[in-house]
Amino acid sequence: MKVYFDSVGCRLNQAEIELMAAQLRAAGYGIAESVEDADLVIINSCAVTAAAASDSRQKVRQAYRAGAPEIILTGCLATLEPGAAMELPGITKVITNDEKAKIPSLLSGLPEIYDLEPIVRKPLPGIHKRTRAFIKAQDGCNNYCTYCITRIARGPSVSIDQKIIADEIRAAEAGGAHEAVLTGVNLGAWGRDLPEKRNLAWLVRYLLNETSIERIRLSSTEPWDLDEEFFTLWQDKRMCRHLHLPLQSGSAGVLHRMVRNTTPEKFCSLVETARRMISGLAVTTDIIVGFPGETEKEFEESLEFVKKIGFAGGHVFRFSAREGTAAARLPGRLHGSITIERSKRMRSVLEEDAQRFARNFIGKELAVLWETSQQESNGRWLLHGLSDNYLQFQSTSTEDRSNCIDWVVGTIYSNGIITV
Repeated sequence: MKVYFDSVGCRLNQAEIELMAAQLRAAGYGIAESVEDADLVIINSCAVTAAAASDSRQKVRQAYRAGAPEIILTGCLATLEPGAAMELPGITKVITNDEKAKIPSLLSGLPEIYDLEPIVRKPLPGIHKRTRAFIKAQDGCNNYCTYCITRIARGPSVSIDQKIIADEIRAAEAGGAHEAVLTGVNLGAWGRDLPEKRNLAWLVRYLLNETSIERIRLSSTEPWDLDEEFFTLWQDKRMCRHLHLPLQSGSAGVLHRMVRNTTPEKFCSLVETARRMISGLAVTTDIIVGFPGETEKEFEESLEFVKKIGFAGGHVFRFSAREGTAAARLPGRLHGSITIERSKRMRSVLEEDAQRFARNFIGKELAVLWETSQQESNGRWLLHGLSDNYLQFQSTSTEDRSNCIDWVVGTIYSNGIITV
């Protein structure tokens, strides 16, 4: 039987489908490159925003129209709306997040014997191929951000054992990966639920000592989980110079209503410390505009704060009311035209700052991991990849350099990409 995996949303979802694929390979299944080539489709869904939930439903419909014989839906949408999910066309089974890890065993009918030792993790074929290996280190969240549905969908914070994480990184390296990306719902909370009360810095040091993979990258990390000592980890050159720190708003009033455990002043101080200790660091972020009650003055405060920080990039989301969250009950919901305009303005600022950051590296030598390649009509290969500080590069080569790291010097920057 051949299985096709699809995913919507966060890097954690990508990590989960990569692990499921490795386990099913070990059980004798084939991994399909497309829906048309599959006997079964597994979709790992997202519901963090209304748009993400809509995208997840659309993935199901696309798979059904492409002729998928069976479709299993898992992930956050399946957890929050199991009844509605089961009514989607082609769905044969809905599996919630708390049962997701059992999918390979449920399909194969075999005990989880393939979890007793590391399984080589190979990149997924097709559109979800990543030369970087996404490694699940943590799940769930104990924070109470008023806008977020993820805590409800994923449950409380749970840390993956450090030995399992190290095994997964070694398995990814055995499969050809040069970079491991540690993922989680609230990655910075790793270790707090363990008897030893360890923390993320301890885990990273452990992984640096116990594995030999060339690059380790951290996915999104809450700013209040980090301190000055944490940034000493980057004394090891294997650490990718990239931090994704969700700000959500640069207005103190909005942050208070969001129940975010930070202030603009604390966030700014943290970024200044990180940049002082890590040369060439890229700091990216998430911003929500149009939070209930956000005044024009508060939005301008947020906009000016984002300009002050000068991020290397980021995502802008218009507030999406999610049933079951505190923010969905707040008064002062803003009209869509206002949030659209604010989103455009915020995106423009982030794009300008991202360009400014990228242009600082024109003419400088950086190590780039080529993620994708495509052979052109002239026989040369068009390559796209990432530097350790999350800059996008493209180049052409006489050979396929996908999943290779090359030292390159960028000469031109255009449309978010540095050309070699």
